[in-house]
Amino acid sequence: MIPITIAYLFPLYIMVSMSFKTGGEIAASTVAPPQSLYLGNYETAWVSADLGRAMLNSLLVTAVSITIAVLIGAMAAYAIVRGNRRTSTVKLMAFLLGMMIPGQLGMVPLYMLMRDAGLLQTHASLIIYYVGSLMPMTVFLYTGFLKTQSPTFEEAAKIDGAGWWKAFFHVVFPLLRPVTGTVIIINTINTWNDFLTPLLYLAGTPNRTLPVAVFSFQGEFASEWGLIFAGMMIAALPVLVVYFFLQKHVIQGFAGGLKG
Repeated sequence: MIPITIAYLFPLYIMVSMSFKTGGEIAASTVAPPQSLYLGNYETAWVSADLGRAMLNSLLVTAVSITIAVLIGAMAAYAIVRGNRRTSTVKLMAFLLGMMIPGQLGMVPLYMLMRDAGLLQTHASLIIYYVGSLMPMTVFLYTGFLKTQSPTFEEAAKIDGAGWWKAFFHVVFPLLRPVTGTVIIINTINTWNDFLTPLLYLAGTPNRTLPVAVFSFQGEFASEWGLIFAGMMIAALPVLVVYFFLQKHVIQGFAGGLKG
């Protein structure tokens, strides 16, 4: 396990150490630890690439996309599990097809669709794309978790006069809290770290996200590695914060989804 651990931690060590090195130290050795904690890379990266604005763009796109995906995915899973049992498997498989078909096959048609709809270079184009692409995994996890839950509470709520919507939002959705944490952290990582889609839809605009902003330090003939790794560190911090607060729900919810 020790060699495996070292192999996994080595890229992280390179990213952290390179972000604190000066240009001369990077040229001398990429593996050696930094001689001092040089913070100039972080300051320059934050100002020159306008990472503050890019971070706000990423936060907006990620928060809205995850919120919509969670609500629609939970309601779809509830309808599949508690609906007609004869067609539940067919409905679930229709969603899971999205996990089986490579997303690259739809890149060109989706780009043309966004262009024709006048949504290119806007946050709406990314949000629509992410909600659709995150739906298969979201429905899969919610469906698996709901299958392990007894319908007793929601049936009692319906007997007391609660309708479908009230029973779902006041009884069912609170019970989905463990798997919701899993859904949020997995989808947040996928959305926050996505590079290709924002590059296609938002490149060259003030609406660009963090990965695209960090990519601006990559030149055709030269790359500013200190700034690149400093930008990567800044981009990774929000995801680490989200994981820190939701980590206790991740394994529990994921195990529940697989069990179902």
